[in-house]
Amino acid sequence: MNSSSNIAVVGAGSMGLGIAEVAARAGHPVFLWDAFPQPEKGMALMRKHLEKSNEKLGLGQAWVDAVLNRVTWVDAIESLPACALIIEAVPEQPELKHQIFAQLEAGQPETCILATNTSSLSIAGLSGKLKQADRFLGLHFFNPAFLMPLVEVVPGVLTRQGLAEELSALMRTWDKLPVLAKDTPGFIVNRVARPFYGESIRILEEGLGSIGQIDATLKEKAGFKMGPFELMDFIGHDVNFTVTATVFREFWCDPRYKPSFTQQRLMEAGQLGRKSGRGFYDYSNDAPLPQQLPDEATQELILNRVLPMLMNEAIDALHLGIASAADLDLAMTKGVNYPKGLLQWADEWGADRVLQAMESLFYEFGEDRYRPSPLLRKAARGGFKLSTYERTGAR
Repeated sequence: MNSSSNIAVVGAGSMGLGIAEVAARAGHPVFLWDAFPQPEKGMALMRKHLEKSNEKLGLGQAWVDAVLNRVTWVDAIESLPACALIIEAVPEQPELKHQIFAQLEAGQPETCILATNTSSLSIAGLSGKLKQADRFLGLHFFNPAFLMPLVEVVPGVLTRQGLAEELSALMRTWDKLPVLAKDTPGFIVNRVARPFYGESIRILEEGLGSIGQIDATLKEKAGFKMGPFELMDFIGHDVNFTVTATVFREFWCDPRYKPSFTQQRLMEAGQLGRKSGRGFYDYSNDAPLPQQLPDEATQELILNRVLPMLMNEAIDALHLGIASAADLDLAMTKGVNYPKGLLQWADEWGADRVLQAMESLFYEFGEDRYRPSPLLRKAARGGFKLSTYERTGAR
């Protein structure tokens, strides 16, 4: 697939617009369709991003205009020209996606690759109704797509051999960092990141730390760019809670991913975070967020619950072959800006220390939520590095 190949994006919300911009920047003619199109608003937003890049990199006004001229809006899916790749970026509603892919399959040549930007739905499930499911896979970009470098490439059980590698190579030509993930709920990032939110909410609900104290501790003492409550507000509780609930349901209600009533009630009340002006924090007066470090004992409690849970989740994903060690660490640093890869972090702590922290939590609460990964136990016994661990046998 070369830069002259037609690319289409179906769904022109913030994510779809971002993906279209990335493809156009890479030189492709790009075609956009949305059920509720706002081409003037979308193109103005794209121009704003491109102008900022021009100011920073000195690419020239001609470059800005050339990228914009590669983007064409169409008024019907049937109006899309023959494409080499079409990426779907509509809301996370399986029936809607099935309907769209049925239309695309009927109107596109057999050589067209069909991809979904879903963040948590089953790739196999979305491809199951296609007549030619071997050309279907997941390409999960992160918002904003024109800035965030990571793309999770997710083949389904019906995806043809080699297609994931082909699309990974294409993503590199788009200046993206692809990671290969198994088709399991949440893929890499949305699975491994769950304890960052869930365990922080548990600490809050138990009255062991305030919102501001938990955020301040994880930012100032662990190096996260945003605390969990600040980040949930930024993402939006309608989005973040829905992903948590989906992962929980798709993992047959594994308690590790159990959603919280605290976040559900915020969502039900319309307090969605920054987008609504209020979530865990109040954004109505633009005042600094009330974040302050607690005493050292509380800091240690927060760090010794959230960090081991994150590490254990990444270790278990490695144990189950969700991705390679390198891709797991790359995904968390480039997809959600973690200060370091969680497997690297576990190596720095030492597997025995991580295991001790998890066993202590398991003993205290008696919940399967805190079960240590078998690979963590193995690493604690064997003393090997998790960040360079390679599974043997078929994946």
